[in-house]
Amino acid sequence: MSKSYTIARLEKHGETFEILVDPDNALRYKMGEKIPISKILVYEEVYKDAKKGIRVKDETLKKTFGTTDPVKIAEKILEEGTIQITAEQRRRLIEDKKKQIIDFIAKNAIDPRTNLPHPPQRIELAMEEAGVQIDPFKDAKEQALKIIEKLRPILPIKTGVLRFKIRLPADVAARGYSVIKNMGKVTREQWGGDGSWTGVVEVPTGLHIDLIDRLNKITSGRVEVTQLEG
Repeated sequence: MSKSYTIARLEKHGETFEILVDPDNALRYKMGEKIPISKILVYEEVYKDAKKGIRVKDETLKKTFGTTDPVKIAEKILEEGTIQITAEQRRRLIEDKKKQIIDFIAKNAIDPRTNLPHPPQRIELAMEEAGVQIDPFKDAKEQALKIIEKLRPILPIKTGVLRFKIRLPADVAARGYSVIKNMGKVTREQWGGDGSWTGVVEVPTGLHIDLIDRLNKITSGRVEVTQLEG
């Protein structure tokens, strides 16, 4: 297989579906850019094993996706599946994510001895010493929170915290709760008889706007958020 191709793969209902894609355009699409599928898909074929050239039978495609149209199926594979990225792509992604993480920590954490931010170079060196692993596809801010905890034994570090009372409607409570647990610390909570959730959450300064934005999207603006004192 030519180096100008890579594979996007989706496993569904016990079957494997693969397509050959342009590495850079596929990655840009996966990262949120709006790129026509025609500029991503190398061949309008869906494979069971792309390297061996084994195609998926039409009846399997129809049963799984409700269509045999390779472009529509490719869109599903790109949205729901994974793409193989090149070593150079991975290196670039990790480097970009690392810069975002360091920038977030430098802006939102301080040295408690001086109440001043740590210089980016000091943060980077501490990350190396702590053996931090960066996931190129995970949110930089969420990763930064976990990394700060790993840096504490090496670097005196403190983040500001804001407290909120949050209420989630029953139909989206589970999804919203998952987001809250990833981005903050729940100090008090109560599940209502109707399935709604109410809790007090501590959120690091710098993450609260993102958290509220995400909850608004999940709940279509029905989340109730009240900032608490202290």
